[in-house]
Amino acid sequence: MTAQDIVIKPIITEKSMEGLQDSKYTFRVAKSANKIEIAKAVEELFDVKVAKVNTISVRGRAKRMGMNRGYTPDWKKAVVTLAEGSKTIEFFDGMM
Repeated sequence: MTAQDIVIKPIITEKSMEGLQDSKYTFRVAKSANKIEIAKAVEELFDVKVAKVNTISVRGRAKRMGMNRGYTPDWKKAVVTLAEGSKTIEFFDGMM
């Protein structure tokens, strides 16, 4: 799996934007990726040093469309903490 396959997209919410002050960045990642693979992918894509990775498996929500019921897909979220002295990720610079 390549780094682009592991890190799918950033998650931009109020809570994730508060974490930027503590150098914590939130990403949607591949369900099969582990913490080591996520850390290496973020280091490769954004040229930063990762200190810690926390992962959360998010269960799909129940949805209804008329009479039909179903679920949105399950997915995985990763909160990546950068090492002290590491530069910020430029993608998020204009967000704050």
